[in-house]
Amino acid sequence: MLLLLFAACILLLLILVTRFKVHPFIALLLVSIFFGFLSGMQGSVIISSIIEGFGNVMGKTGLIILFGVILGSFLEASGGAYLLAERILQLIGKKFIHAAILLTGYIVCIPVFADSGFVMLSSLNKTLANKAKVSLTGAVAALALGLMTSHVLVPPTPGPIAAAGIIGADLGKLILFSIPVSLFALIPSYFFSKYIGTKIHIDSEEQNIEPIQQSPPLFPVLMALLLPMLLIILKSIGDFPSHPFGEEHFFQIISFIGNPVIALLTGALLSMFLIKNNTKGPKKSDIITDSLKTSAPILLITGAGGIFGTMLQNSGIMEVVKEYFLIPELKLILPFLLSAVLKTAQGSSTVAIVTTAAIIAPLVGVLGIDTENLKVLAVLAIGSGAAVTSHVNDSYFWVICQMSGFSLKQGLRVQSVGSFLLGVSAMVAVLILSLFI
Repeated sequence: MLLLLFAACILLLLILVTRFKVHPFIALLLVSIFFGFLSGMQGSVIISSIIEGFGNVMGKTGLIILFGVILGSFLEASGGAYLLAERILQLIGKKFIHAAILLTGYIVCIPVFADSGFVMLSSLNKTLANKAKVSLTGAVAALALGLMTSHVLVPPTPGPIAAAGIIGADLGKLILFSIPVSLFALIPSYFFSKYIGTKIHIDSEEQNIEPIQQSPPLFPVLMALLLPMLLIILKSIGDFPSHPFGEEHFFQIISFIGNPVIALLTGALLSMFLIKNNTKGPKKSDIITDSLKTSAPILLITGAGGIFGTMLQNSGIMEVVKEYFLIPELKLILPFLLSAVLKTAQGSSTVAIVTTAAIIAPLVGVLGIDTENLKVLAVLAIGSGAAVTSHVNDSYFWVICQMSGFSLKQGLRVQSVGSFLLGVSAMVAVLILSLFI
């Protein structure tokens, strides 16, 4: 009965979000309470599950997500992200234009949301396609898939960070493992971009991109983006059983500055210096205010996901799954499939990642993914599923279509097929990686 109730709650969640357009935070909260009552939990246990679930997840991931959003907002507002894109394209050259655009989207989207990244780089992308004399369709596919890859797989993007906090995966290892998985997934995306460019033709006008006015130097941009990731990775290395940094003063310093909260705070503070007080444009206080508005829905959804996970834990459903449905061979496939179903049904990759993480978290022991490395791979499997499939219920899909001049049919052939290929390729990489760790 618990499993039937669980399935009914998942269906109810999808109906509330897709059919009745209920905000995912409210939908997750209502479904959690609904599950608690019908599973026979006492009112006091339901209340404690709500408080415990929300508080624990927010304590682990709330500030990390907020500082990551602030970092991305300042990189975007200062022109730093745009500068990165230009330098990458200059470095790789026109001969490998699709690879250059893929890599540009991939790097830019690490701190910036995919929607924002596409809007920001769309005009530059059109100009590059014209100058390199390649199909705009292929260039659009490359940019869209490059952005989406890091959006669902690479911290400090909010989705992977939230999933790591919910499941208890090490963020440093997640960064390390996400790089080979995501780069592997870019390879089929590259060939798909070149292929689809030969099949779909859309007209585009030549667009000239003006140089960025008062853009920041490249080194501070790289420092703001890469230093937090480096600090988190160093802390993860320092925590190895062999203690490569020892166990005294240096280790304690690394443990402090490499804590994801401190590392992302450092990156956010560095990014603020990219905008000078006397320059025209948005003020620092306005950018921070906008970042708070942007991060609030993500934080609420993440917290509600924690509530759902805690409610499942307290219901005893783990024992039922362990007794009747334990299939160790599905330990990484199940998170992928569940995330893919949620993504395809309701559109948001972040919602799919957070919701799946909340469902999987109580089952990590049952599924045999309770080691540090397997928890990280589970997060990457969830992220892979969250790419399958972007279509008409995904706001990112419509941003791509509207800014690129795609019809609905063309958008489905480019973004929907491409995102399916991306997600499956990433999952293949996760399974390959699981054979070696």
